[in-house]
Amino acid sequence: MPCPYTVADFFAPAARQREFPRPLAGEGEGEVVIFGRKVPIFFSLVIWFIVWELIGQAKLSSIVPPFSRVIAAGITILPTEKFNAAVSISLRSFVIGMALAVLAGIPTGFLMARVRSLERILGLWVNIFVSAPISALVPILMAVIGIGETTVVVTVFLFAVFVIILDTQVGVKQADRSLVEMARAFGARTHQVYTKVLILSALPEILAGLRLGSIRGVKGVVIGQLLVSIIGVGELFELYSQHFLMEEFWALVIVVFMFAFAVSEAIAFLERRVDYYASTR
Repeated sequence: MPCPYTVADFFAPAARQREFPRPLAGEGEGEVVIFGRKVPIFFSLVIWFIVWELIGQAKLSSIVPPFSRVIAAGITILPTEKFNAAVSISLRSFVIGMALAVLAGIPTGFLMARVRSLERILGLWVNIFVSAPISALVPILMAVIGIGETTVVVTVFLFAVFVIILDTQVGVKQADRSLVEMARAFGARTHQVYTKVLILSALPEILAGLRLGSIRGVKGVVIGQLLVSIIGVGELFELYSQHFLMEEFWALVIVVFMFAFAVSEAIAFLERRVDYYASTR
């Protein structure tokens, strides 16, 4: 039987890579082009902070204080014992909920991608919960589980797990079938196909799911602590809003946003590294 491939098919990817060389991992990241010049992305934040300061100084709204006063309030509340205790509670709920989501989401996504009947059973529900507002289920969790940190952990789990399942399923389904067939041709066992081929091929999509899941997990922490049990960061949000302490409120908002951004960028960095080395191996 003649081979269906030609010599050009095997050398075409390398030729394309020489013609259009792929940038190094991290090259050009953190920059935008404005009027033909490269400007750090942080410059856009500076513009927003200046606009925020001008609006606050003009006193156009009582709920938008000047940005300088927000920074001063943040410096004041960060060293306090109450803030540190609230952050420790929130971080514990986030880490436990995300760990459970990863342990449940990745294996479930693999099984849904490899077992057709399981995909038919769970696929509809996963898509529903990905698109549905999970925050509407939080009061039900309070009635079923009770008021406490456990409910917040479950909220984080529900916010994150379905995105992780969906992205893992997509990553495994899009894995290079030729690699799987080659591994089986060389006598690879089922667990070896999963650990040495499918996981590595699906790793970029899995990391993307972890990144999106972590962002949703941060929202789950805040929503859970606000709606279910007034503890942790949610307690501080409630305290500052009730007493109309807008400087402290916005300072806490910035801290939460910075944490979510830091977690997202850390996973995105790993994602970019995996994408780069996967394309050049």
